[in-house]
Amino acid sequence: MPRVPVPAEVDAFLARPNPAVVATVSPSGDPHTAATWYDWEDGRVLLNMDESRLRLLYMRQNPAVALTVLGDDDWYAQVTLLGRVVSIEDDPDLAGIDRLAVRYSGQPFHSRDAKRVTAWMEPQRWTSWPLPR
Repeated sequence: MPRVPVPAEVDAFLARPNPAVVATVSPSGDPHTAATWYDWEDGRVLLNMDESRLRLLYMRQNPAVALTVLGDDDWYAQVTLLGRVVSIEDDPDLAGIDRLAVRYSGQPFHSRDAKRVTAWMEPQRWTSWPLPR
Protein backbone atom coordinates (compact mmCIF):
# COMPACT_ATOMS: atom_id res chain seq x y z
CA MET A 1 0.00 0.00 0.00
CA PRO A 2 1.51 3.33 -1.00
CA ARG A 3 1.90 6.11 1.51
CA VAL A 4 0.31 9.52 0.98
CA PRO A 5 0.33 11.90 -0.77
CA VAL A 6 -1.91 10.43 -3.42
CA PRO A 7 -1.19 10.98 -7.14
CA ALA A 8 -3.09 13.64 -9.08
CA GLU A 9 -5.64 11.23 -10.59
CA VAL A 10 -6.55 9.87 -7.12
CA ASP A 11 -6.75 13.41 -5.75
CA ALA A 12 -9.17 14.34 -8.58
CA PHE A 13 -11.26 11.21 -7.90
CA LEU A 14 -11.50 12.01 -4.17
CA ALA A 15 -12.45 15.62 -4.94
CA ARG A 16 -15.71 14.42 -6.52
CA PRO A 17 -18.84 13.73 -4.39
CA ASN A 18 -18.62 9.96 -4.68
CA PRO A 19 -20.39 7.46 -2.42
CA ALA A 20 -18.24 6.24 0.45
CA VAL A 21 -18.13 3.83 3.38
CA VAL A 22 -16.25 4.58 6.58
CA ALA A 23 -14.91 1.77 8.75
CA THR A 24 -14.11 2.04 12.45
CA VAL A 25 -13.00 -0.51 15.03
CA SER A 26 -15.25 -1.49 17.95
CA PRO A 27 -13.79 -2.07 21.42
CA SER A 28 -14.00 -5.84 20.79
CA GLY A 29 -11.90 -5.38 17.65
CA ASP A 30 -14.77 -6.01 15.25
CA PRO A 31 -15.08 -3.74 12.21
CA HIS A 32 -18.02 -1.36 11.96
CA THR A 33 -18.93 0.23 8.63
CA ALA A 34 -21.37 2.96 7.63
CA ALA A 35 -22.21 4.68 4.37
CA THR A 36 -21.15 8.30 4.61
CA TRP A 37 -20.71 11.63 2.91
CA TYR A 38 -17.16 12.99 2.97
CA ASP A 39 -15.11 15.87 1.63
CA TRP A 40 -11.47 15.89 0.57
CA GLU A 41 -9.35 18.93 1.40
CA ASP A 42 -5.56 19.27 1.28
CA GLY A 43 -4.99 15.55 1.71
CA ARG A 44 -7.43 15.18 4.61
CA VAL A 45 -10.97 13.82 4.88
CA LEU A 46 -13.88 15.67 6.47
CA LEU A 47 -16.56 13.46 8.02
CA ASN A 48 -19.67 14.62 9.88
CA MET A 49 -22.21 12.63 11.86
CA ASP A 50 -25.03 12.85 14.34
CA GLU A 51 -23.63 12.78 17.87
CA SER A 52 -25.50 9.52 18.57
CA ARG A 53 -23.73 7.48 15.87
CA LEU A 54 -21.86 4.37 16.95
CA ARG A 55 -18.99 5.17 14.59
CA LEU A 56 -18.37 8.40 16.53
CA LEU A 57 -18.06 6.45 19.79
CA TYR A 58 -15.62 4.07 18.11
CA MET A 59 -13.58 6.93 16.61
CA ARG A 60 -13.23 8.45 20.07
CA GLN A 61 -12.03 5.13 21.50
CA ASN A 62 -9.76 4.17 18.60
CA PRO A 63 -8.81 6.74 15.95
CA ALA A 64 -7.88 4.11 13.32
CA VAL A 65 -10.31 4.39 10.39
CA ALA A 66 -10.62 3.47 6.74
CA LEU A 67 -12.63 5.21 4.05
CA THR A 68 -13.53 3.44 0.82
CA VAL A 69 -14.72 5.77 -1.92
CA LEU A 70 -16.60 4.25 -4.85
CA GLY A 71 -16.86 5.79 -8.29
CA ASP A 72 -20.29 7.38 -8.63
CA ASP A 73 -20.63 6.05 -12.17
CA ASP A 74 -18.61 2.84 -11.68
CA TRP A 75 -18.50 1.17 -8.27
CA TYR A 76 -15.63 -1.04 -9.40
CA ALA A 77 -13.48 2.10 -9.47
CA GLN A 78 -12.52 2.64 -5.85
CA VAL A 79 -9.98 4.23 -3.55
CA THR A 80 -9.43 3.16 0.04
CA LEU A 81 -7.69 5.46 2.50
CA LEU A 82 -6.29 4.10 5.77
CA GLY A 83 -5.47 6.55 8.52
CA ARG A 84 -6.41 8.14 11.80
CA VAL A 85 -8.96 10.62 13.04
CA VAL A 86 -6.91 13.59 14.24
CA SER A 87 -9.68 15.84 15.49
CA ILE A 88 -13.27 15.55 16.60
CA GLU A 89 -15.24 18.75 17.20
CA ASP A 90 -18.84 19.68 17.85
CA ASP A 91 -20.57 21.30 14.87
CA PRO A 92 -23.06 23.63 16.65
CA ASP A 93 -23.69 25.89 13.63
CA LEU A 94 -23.94 22.85 11.29
CA ALA A 95 -21.18 24.20 9.04
CA GLY A 96 -19.63 20.76 8.55
CA ILE A 97 -22.85 18.96 7.67
CA ASP A 98 -24.00 21.86 5.49
CA ARG A 99 -20.71 21.69 3.59
CA LEU A 100 -21.31 17.99 2.91
CA ALA A 101 -25.02 18.38 2.13
CA VAL A 102 -24.32 21.13 -0.41
CA ARG A 103 -21.55 18.98 -1.94
CA TYR A 104 -23.89 16.00 -2.36
CA SER A 105 -27.36 17.52 -2.75
CA GLY A 106 -26.84 21.18 -3.60
CA GLN A 107 -28.72 22.34 -0.49
CA PRO A 108 -28.00 22.83 3.24
CA PHE A 109 -28.75 19.93 5.54
CA HIS A 110 -32.49 19.48 6.07
CA SER A 111 -32.51 18.78 9.84
CA ARG A 112 -31.56 21.94 11.71
CA ASP A 113 -32.08 20.60 15.26
CA ALA A 114 -29.67 17.65 15.17
CA LYS A 115 -26.49 17.78 17.24
CA ARG A 116 -23.66 17.14 14.81
CA VAL A 117 -19.95 16.37 15.14
CA THR A 118 -17.16 16.89 12.61
CA ALA A 119 -14.14 14.58 12.43
CA TRP A 120 -11.02 15.05 10.34
CA MET A 121 -9.14 11.99 9.11
CA GLU A 122 -5.51 12.09 8.01
CA PRO A 123 -4.77 9.24 5.61
CA GLN A 124 -1.44 7.48 5.94
CA ARG A 125 -1.79 4.88 3.17
CA TRP A 126 -4.02 4.34 0.18
CA THR A 127 -4.90 1.77 -2.42
CA SER A 128 -7.15 1.72 -5.47
CA TRP A 129 -8.57 -0.59 -8.07
CA PRO A 130 -8.14 0.29 -10.82
CA LEU A 131 -6.33 3.61 -10.68
CA PRO A 132 -9.14 6.19 -11.05
CA ARG A 133 -9.52 8.20 -14.24
